[in-house]
Amino acid sequence: MAPKTASAGTVHWLWPLLLLLGCLTALIAWLLVALSTGQQAGWMALLVALESAFMLRLGTFRPGHARAIVATAATALVILASQWAIASAQIGMVMGLDVLASSLRMGPRLAWHLLSLATTGVDLACMAAGLVLAWFAAR
Repeated sequence: MAPKTASAGTVHWLWPLLLLLGCLTALIAWLLVALSTGQQAGWMALLVALESAFMLRLGTFRPGHARAIVATAATALVILASQWAIASAQIGMVMGLDVLASSLRMGPRLAWHLLSLATTGVDLACMAAGLVLAWFAAR
């Protein structure tokens, strides 16, 4: 009897861990780039889209619409979380709070106001392009 070989689709538990790791590192990287440049760095959404598609592929998630949906949702969540973290870090620096403490205290109206003042049209276009790129890169 021939030994069974592990195919690429047999490991189904690895992709959530890799996707979570990729999303967390992308969020931290986006926050650091935005705080060091003083801008929103919307172009990072394109890198987040590629990273989420790559992590799903690396974690042996089967190709198809399900992988595209998961990659697009992960990219959207990282975009929202990074924008919230950038706004809370900016207001937290003024108030003497760290990012976590200020993000827990900041409300949605203040976040929306700060983001509407800081986000440009290019940033919004890059974020939208990141969602589209995540869809097509993950299929």
